[in-house]
Amino acid sequence: KPITWYVYAFKGGPLVMKAVQPKKPLLTAEAHTQIANAIQAANAPDPTTLLSLIHDWRAAPEWKNLAEGTRRTWGGQLDLIDGRWGNKPIAVWDDPRMVAKVMKWRDERAITPRSADIGITVLRELLKFGRLRGRVRINVAEGIPHLYKGGDRAEIIWTQADMEAFRIAAIEAKRPNLYDGLRLAALTGLRLADLVSLTWDHLGEVAIVKTALKKSRGKRRKAIVPMTASLEELLVELRTRKRKEGVNTVLVNERGASWTAAGFGGSGSFGMIREKAKIVHTEEGDDGQPVERRKHLHDVRGTFCTLLLTECELTDEDAARIMAWSPARVAKIRETYVDRAAVVISLAERMRAKHGAKQSGGDTQ
Repeated sequence: KPITWYVYAFKGGPLVMKAVQPKKPLLTAEAHTQIANAIQAANAPDPTTLLSLIHDWRAAPEWKNLAEGTRRTWGGQLDLIDGRWGNKPIAVWDDPRMVAKVMKWRDERAITPRSADIGITVLRELLKFGRLRGRVRINVAEGIPHLYKGGDRAEIIWTQADMEAFRIAAIEAKRPNLYDGLRLAALTGLRLADLVSLTWDHLGEVAIVKTALKKSRGKRRKAIVPMTASLEELLVELRTRKRKEGVNTVLVNERGASWTAAGFGGSGSFGMIREKAKIVHTEEGDDGQPVERRKHLHDVRGTFCTLLLTECELTDEDAARIMAWSPARVAKIRETYVDRAAVVISLAERMRAKHGAKQSGGDTQ
């Protein structure tokens, strides 16, 4: 009888090809496609479980539109959510009693409050995606309070003393180009992703104009940074840095290559130098004792805000427009770092003048 060959996608899988011929047949393009589809279908999660919703979200435009850094951070939290509830039915998320389960998960991670809060945020966005797709009816992660108390960083900025300590630590570690990034951040207020991706093409005669990589309220805004005298001087200096052929970014590392956000940022080289320089913000805790908090690269935006208020003499509203902040937040920085400093200087000058007048009167007698 003629030899008949039967080709299956995998052991126990569907039949994808049948051939009647003496020699073993070659797979056709259609058979390859059917095998790939069969394997993908076999590996797909049960559509009734939360894991299937996670897979669908990762493939959806909402996920792909997130910034790369956000996807990286949230992806780790999604893995934790998968490990906790991935094999559980989606239907259980329509039960309001799941709020207590979510609270328990948050409390179990209280030792790392910021990470626990991010986990709740990711779960809330996952369930929001599911609700809009008709997979769940309610979002039990809505309204879960945060554990992390350091979220309000409006009063935290980098001072000149901080920047000098960072400069010394960077030079000692033979990473002077990190100090370039710190100075550029202080004179532009750009976020990390925009800082490392800033090119010479973004520079104009009177301002830097760059579309922000990070979305704010679902939209990418244009960052318009005034070209101050201090910024112009720094840019002239940065043009002299060694850079590889074809590299057009303003900032480069010691090898002359462009920085990546992960390589430069808080968990990368910048964070290492910050720890070495012991850059912290000290404030009074609830018990009256001093509490130290690390200063982040993002806090340098507050330094830029003080520059707008002092060197550029902008109003709170104008500074807020450039920073994409509320005028109230700018007013808080003005009160803490601009007006308070002016009051202290004024008081010191008056005290010196009064003390000098007394000395002068005493000498006369």
